Amino acid sequence: MRYSQRRYPRWRRVLLAALLLTLAAAQGTHTAAATEASANAAPAATGQTAHWVKKKLFFVYAGLQTQYVCQGLTDQMRKVLLELGARKAGLDVHEIGCTAGFNEPTPSPGVAGSFYVLEPVSPEQADSSNGTPGSVAAHWQPVQVRLDPPGRDVNGQCELLNQIKSHILPLFPTRNVQYQSSCIPYEEVVGGTSLRLEVLMPSV
Repeated sequence: MRYSQRRYPRWRRVLLAALLLTLAAAQGTHTAAATEASANAAPAATGQTAHWVKKKLFFVYAGLQTQYVCQGLTDQMRKVLLELGARKAGLDVHEIGCTAGFNEPTPSPGVAGSFYVLEPVSPEQADSSNGTPGSVAAHWQPVQVRLDPPGRDVNGQCELLNQIKSHILPLFPTRNVQYQSSCIPYEEVVGGTSLRLEVLMPSV
């Protein structure tokens, strides 16, 4: 396909060039003014200052519908703690109360140990000359606590999630907790139990 070009008189081309230069200069002045205003504006919020605090863990599962293998419960609890913001370094979770044999369900399995969790530093502490030792930048992050398989409550896992909400969440600073449960005993329910909340995570 061919295109044709229309050639304008010289005076019109000179006038158009001058007009374009004027517009460019005006745009540059506007950009400089906007940059100066942005620099003088109050700084945006950078998140939450927090520091790592050590917590003790002691949890015994007491469910009517399902029994857990000790190692399975330990793995599940370790996963949940990390989802809630526990620091991977220094995370200690080990099984307790295991009376059955290897890979056999235990009536009341439990876990114990310790871990580190971020706790907010007050604005007064953050603005002080000394600050809080070991303080780090953090932010509130929405998470959904999930149990395997995701999105389903299988054979009483809703009981475990309910006990996590009651006994594990108090160890963490949280906000906007949204919990709903519609467990049906001994039945698989899609999306029957949901636990959503915001937790403190370190800002990288």
